[in-house]
Amino acid sequence: MDFPHGLRHLVLCTFRTDISDEQYALLVREFARLKEAIPVVRHFEHGLNNSPEGLADGYTDCFTLLFDGVAGRDAYLLDPAHLRFVELLKPWLAKVLVVDYVPGPVV
Repeated sequence: MDFPHGLRHLVLCTFRTDISDEQYALLVREFARLKEAIPVVRHFEHGLNNSPEGLADGYTDCFTLLFDGVAGRDAYLLDPAHLRFVELLKPWLAKVLVVDYVPGPVV
């Protein structure tokens, strides 16, 4: 799906080694459900790193959310559903990196 406009919110994660398959599946499912719970989330996707370059720095999972702009992202960050999810997620994270950007013109 092509989204030429809007703000992308990328969340790269590495989960703790003691996470069970069931707990992992629950976290991915609950992250995806934020799209239904928080109207400013325009799109959600999740995928596993499969880059052959060896530059992932240990990150295994990528979550991408799309917002119309900064205001939507800011509302999402403060939304009670997001805050509850963060509390569910945090204990299972070994490492996390968050990057937000608005696609710009190619120069």
